[in-house]
Amino acid sequence: MATPLSVDVNSPKAQQILTGVRDVFLDMGYEGASTDKLARAAGVSKGTLYNYFPDKETLFIAFVEGECRKQAALIFKVKDQSADIETVLREIAYNYVKMCPSAFIQGLYRLALAEATRFPALARTFYDSGPDLASRRMVQLLAGAVAKGDLKIDDLDMAAHHFAQLCKADLFEKCLFQVKLSVTPEEIKRIANSAVDVFLRAYRVCR
Repeated sequence: MATPLSVDVNSPKAQQILTGVRDVFLDMGYEGASTDKLARAAGVSKGTLYNYFPDKETLFIAFVEGECRKQAALIFKVKDQSADIETVLREIAYNYVKMCPSAFIQGLYRLALAEATRFPALARTFYDSGPDLASRRMVQLLAGAVAKGDLKIDDLDMAAHHFAQLCKADLFEKCLFQVKLSVTPEEIKRIANSAVDVFLRAYRVCR
């Protein structure tokens, strides 16, 4: 089990370290990333590294959690939160689909999966701070639309999962296994719009 963090991971120095170790963890994995390499990449001494993160596992989990939260926040970044539900869902869907082919997202997913057996705490952190956080935020959004009478949903959790899977379509797996190496903006729009169209056909209230 990782040692609980005793410092503010949002402090400038902690953020410098977390940003610096990003490529090392993604390229070398947990085992291959020595503390010497991590400290050098972060531009700090090993002593400073340990002052902020008492062991490599704690640093690893803090890195994964922070990156997952950043990506989840980007999915829900929309121009106008007060816009009608269809407009908001289309923006979110586009953000979601756009992330699927991201080399960084794919690398983070592979990294968490590769280390999940040895580090159950990491797997839990990845799930809680990534897919589950996005699902919980979607539930809140959908609950608001239901309260306004725009959507009719009996199971909010299931609806949130439906939305995520519609956005992923087969694109995420194709990118994960490198069957598809690039995606055009037109493809992203097509998948995102199709996801929202199907979702609204299932859950929109007919006026």
